[in-house]
Amino acid sequence: MQLPEKVIESRYDYTKIIPWFRKKASQYIGKEYIISESEKGIIFALVAWMLKDDLVAKEMNFDLNKGILLSGPIGCGKTTLFKILRNCSFPSGNYGIISTRQIVSEFMREGYETLEKYSNGIPYNNQQKPRYFCFDDLGTETSSKYFGNDCNVMAEILLTRYDLFKEKGLITHITTNLSSPEIESQYGNRLRSRMREMFNLFGYDESSKDRRR
Repeated sequence: MQLPEKVIESRYDYTKIIPWFRKKASQYIGKEYIISESEKGIIFALVAWMLKDDLVAKEMNFDLNKGILLSGPIGCGKTTLFKILRNCSFPSGNYGIISTRQIVSEFMREGYETLEKYSNGIPYNNQQKPRYFCFDDLGTETSSKYFGNDCNVMAEILLTRYDLFKEKGLITHITTNLSSPEIESQYGNRLRSRMREMFNLFGYDESSKDRRR
């Protein structure tokens, strides 16, 4: 994703917001947070999404009514970025972050109640409405069995959340290392088609540096 080519007459001053974001990010990770040239467009767009800045969204061609599917190679900082954004207390930064592996582990222990928990959300801060989630590392989990019954846990959860997205505008975010063909192979064409409706795709370049080094 590229930065806008022209100056946008936004109600927000990004010349102040982005340095503030870098400062908050550096505090969160405990060292200087460096934004590479290839990341600038992604981070600018994510901050604009969290601010619900419709003018930037229109210029950069993403939909504020959809969630974010953030893809990229292992270690490029996808999960950390969502944690930093949540830590910044943006208007739309109120979401839980949970790994898909943990969800599958819960399913194997607790069964089908886990599907309901993450499909419909759970009451949060006394709000009786579905909770926003960022499902981290989609594709690293495996299909599971509960009392001998096979279940593609994340496929079932995402299909239900798609219905709630259509009915109630429920937002979901995802991080993944998978490409679009790999998502279709693992979860099926039916889900991949619905994911196109649910998500804005923000992707890191495959050459992005591994931040864990």
